[in-house]
Amino acid sequence: MQKSEVVVVGAGPAGLTAAHELLKAGAEVTLIDRNASLGGQLIKQTHKFFGSEKQYAAHRGIDILERLTENLIPYERFHLLSETTVVGFYHDKVLTCLKDDRYFKLQADSVIFATGASEHSIPFENNDLPGVYAAGAVQTLMNEYGIKPGQRVLMVGSGNIGLIVSYQLMQAGVDVAAVLEASERIGGYLVHASKLRRLGVEIRTNMSIKSAIGEAHVEAAEAWRLDEDWQGIEGSEERYDVDTICIAVGLSPLTELLEQAGAEVEYISELGGNVPVLKDYETTIEGVYACGDLANIEEASSAMVEGRIAGIRAAQALDYTVENAEMRLKALDDELVDLRSGPPGDNVRRGLKKMEGLT
Repeated sequence: MQKSEVVVVGAGPAGLTAAHELLKAGAEVTLIDRNASLGGQLIKQTHKFFGSEKQYAAHRGIDILERLTENLIPYERFHLLSETTVVGFYHDKVLTCLKDDRYFKLQADSVIFATGASEHSIPFENNDLPGVYAAGAVQTLMNEYGIKPGQRVLMVGSGNIGLIVSYQLMQAGVDVAAVLEASERIGGYLVHASKLRRLGVEIRTNMSIKSAIGEAHVEAAEAWRLDEDWQGIEGSEERYDVDTICIAVGLSPLTELLEQAGAEVEYISELGGNVPVLKDYETTIEGVYACGDLANIEEASSAMVEGRIAGIRAAQALDYTVENAEMRLKALDDELVDLRSGPPGDNVRRGLKKMEGLT
């Protein structure tokens, strides 16, 4: 049995900032991630961030990642386990890990989960044809490996991910035939939608994909209009000659490890689905915390702030002194309020109200 004072699971934006706060307070931290490279979604994000200077506004995700990782290097009590998958978690804060085909156990005094989320899919005819991708896979191909997924793409979903990936596709020289949105309004920030419209990309609301067409791979796609009950309207079909279909219809928090240990989870649709019940970022298991997309689906800017709060809370619970802790926590809470203001934050605000009623 190996031991570490604190284990942070997930090295995305939330996990990196949580680890940094704990290290600054003096804690020993082991950061675990299943990938070879740190950063989670940041490694794919070539667009510039919004928000304020505190959330690295006007900097690209890949550049923010470099800053966040550099913050961890000076600390002697920092340990990194990359290419390591946590496959089990138990109520006595024991994690079963897999690395290089070898299982080992790791026990901690405190654990912060920042495992993020998985991408949704939707059922439609021939959705298993080669050429049907999730948006995250397209980002990985283009931004990590420099590979175009195809020459002409139909994007399904107009949230921020769908809009940003559409723009990145066009930057890479890939034609975007259209963006389909099942609801009556665009889901992402209008600034992203406006960039696409200026490039001539049509965003079609109240529409979704009906089928992928092709034998060995995608050769076309058929879309149709949706009625008030989100059902396809026969006779409204339209054909798009594309070789790629990209699905960007939302994310689901990865709660499986927390559930395995018995942490309470509730379905709150506004936060992304099943999410852990939290009070001050602590789950119903004492000393176990959650932040980032695991806690609620938001932008990376919010995940970084949540990671800092969770790190400070965990450090305090371990009796470490955090300089100006209450002042910093108040300032971080205010940052989240700003990030969640306006229409784009409506869902999150409603979801957090529901969470308050559970704790």
